[in-house]
Amino acid sequence: MAQRLVSVWQPFFLGSESQAAAVDAATELEELGYSRLWFSGGFQENVAPRFREILDGTSRIGVASGIVSIWHSSPPEAAAFVQDAERAHPGRFLLGLGASHAVAVEGTGTAYRKPYSKMVEYLDGLDAAGLPPERRILAALGPRMLQLSRDRSAGAHPYFVPAEHTAEARAVIGPDRLLAPEVAVVLDPDATTARATARQYMSPYLALPNYANNLRRFGWADEDFVAGGSDRLVDALIPWGTAEQVAAGLEKHYQAGADEIAVQVLNGGDAKVFPADAFRALATVLI
Repeated sequence: MAQRLVSVWQPFFLGSESQAAAVDAATELEELGYSRLWFSGGFQENVAPRFREILDGTSRIGVASGIVSIWHSSPPEAAAFVQDAERAHPGRFLLGLGASHAVAVEGTGTAYRKPYSKMVEYLDGLDAAGLPPERRILAALGPRMLQLSRDRSAGAHPYFVPAEHTAEARAVIGPDRLLAPEVAVVLDPDATTARATARQYMSPYLALPNYANNLRRFGWADEDFVAGGSDRLVDALIPWGTAEQVAAGLEKHYQAGADEIAVQVLNGGDAKVFPADAFRALATVLI
């Protein structure tokens, strides 16, 4: 397994209306020692320019899409973006790809069908465009998509998963592929308010069949999904507490086989506010 890496997953980087503010936050995270920035590419037709803006505004930190939707960006367009970024910033951009969710995709007016087949077709297109597997990673939950991530990409970037999923993912993709789960956290030692923040974030994800069905595979039941999640589910998915307690929760994923954890700090769902203090506190115990 590769060296443990601590990265950042934060919607602020796409949600910020100010390019300068996004670059300033990225620069501080780079100085703090975080390895990579992950954020969604949204549902626009091409790869979001914000990825390149942050690459251009920083010097070392990696940048990854978590994710670019395979329904909204074509393989030639995605490959051209990555190849251009690679020429300007060798080794720093990783194209994270995902099939998203039927309700989200169809809400944009795009038909959603056979996501696994669509992903295979998309990867074929990237191959034809000359983008090597090591410059892409797949958002994978179930065994088939994990196997595809092993066989045709640099590895897997699961989202909204417990440590048990991380262990399963490592077993499926093997020791030589990158395993970089996203893990959301709450820096708040009060159980009531920390769990309330976690539930605000969890509630819409628990309504998505892909995530709920994935959790069922690990023994969670419908009663765990009510009202934003049972205490037991909240505690399994969202490390909360002091920086040291959060670090202990993240350690479970490293022990389960993660090479890199993309830490998302929950701050009430405001994508226009960057939780700088939380990442500074976490850096003191994680990096």
